[in-house]
Amino acid sequence: MTNADAPIYLDYNGTTPVAPEVLDAMLPFLREQFGNASSTTPLGRTARSAIENARAEVAALIGARPEEIIFTSGGTEASNHAIRGFAAAAPAHRRRIVTSTVEHPATEMPCRRLAHEGFVVNRIGVNGDGVIDLAAAGSAIDGETALVTVIHAQNEIGTLEPVEALAAAARAAGAPIHVDASQSIGKVPVDVAAWGIDALTLAGHKLYAPKGIGALFLRSGHVIPATTDGAGQEGGRRPGTENVPYIVGLGRACRIARERLAEDARRVAALKESLWQLLAAGVPGLRRLGGARTLPNTLSLLFPDTIGNDLLDATPAIAASTGSACHAGSSKPSAIVLALGIAPDSALGAVRLSLGRGIGAAEIETAARALIAGYASLRQS
Repeated sequence: MTNADAPIYLDYNGTTPVAPEVLDAMLPFLREQFGNASSTTPLGRTARSAIENARAEVAALIGARPEEIIFTSGGTEASNHAIRGFAAAAPAHRRRIVTSTVEHPATEMPCRRLAHEGFVVNRIGVNGDGVIDLAAAGSAIDGETALVTVIHAQNEIGTLEPVEALAAAARAAGAPIHVDASQSIGKVPVDVAAWGIDALTLAGHKLYAPKGIGALFLRSGHVIPATTDGAGQEGGRRPGTENVPYIVGLGRACRIARERLAEDARRVAALKESLWQLLAAGVPGLRRLGGARTLPNTLSLLFPDTIGNDLLDATPAIAASTGSACHAGSSKPSAIVLALGIAPDSALGAVRLSLGRGIGAAEIETAARALIAGYASLRQS
């Protein structure tokens, strides 16, 4: 932390700071290299070259080809493009969307829209760890399926879903599969070729690039309609003047993630386990969510007999999040936690602690002490 008075940041799943190297890569394109990439001027050619270099870096991180990467404004746009695009391109007899009960709103809301348009949306349930029911998914994915769309790493609880098995089921049924990997990119290996998937979403601000930039991987051979009309940028799939500085930033962030992936994962996983041990020793009855296969940085907890929002209010020394929404002084339990079969009163105690590059052992110890003290103060009040 650069500011000693700032809270310890444990919300890296919410957003990440822009890495210094990313900002350094962007600055020339916010200053002297301001060309329009569609222009044939020297500045324009420099901008075009920078975009294509960034496209190659994004592709290298996920095992794709550069021409399969479409730059977007972020993960929500990428997921909408894929979900609505595949639905629009589906044959008339394929009117089924198969998804899960633990999706991010960027997937759930387009699915709801498609339901209003006449598609049947099958939301497959999960077990107590948040893992999708593969048997139920296999039964739902059939010759009437237009698209399978699932999250890879659940953003609240960190559970990693079996996307390879789902992709195999989709392939056997002749249906495409879209995976939202916004939360997993840069934290665990992602390989679109090995997984056999057709489309993938990533969001820059989850991996130390700026907010407002993301990308969609769309496997070569798929033709889906654009969500907007305009000129021919991004192969006509995402028209509009390219956001060159942010695209450059995303490319650099992906390069750094590829170089640091194994090291970062080992380090934050060890810190996460340390945090869990400290908290479990100080909070009787503390429960851990997500099961054995979770993101290395994500610790989702149920604090007993309390409300997560109240606990965070009582612990100003840390910045973290809950899955609950607080309205007019009352809290509503997270739909994701409820999907695990947890009772609403217990689900209100959910707190997500997500770690990143700026966290060290000293911060973990301080955060644990603060949370234990905050919890104790609530139990005594």
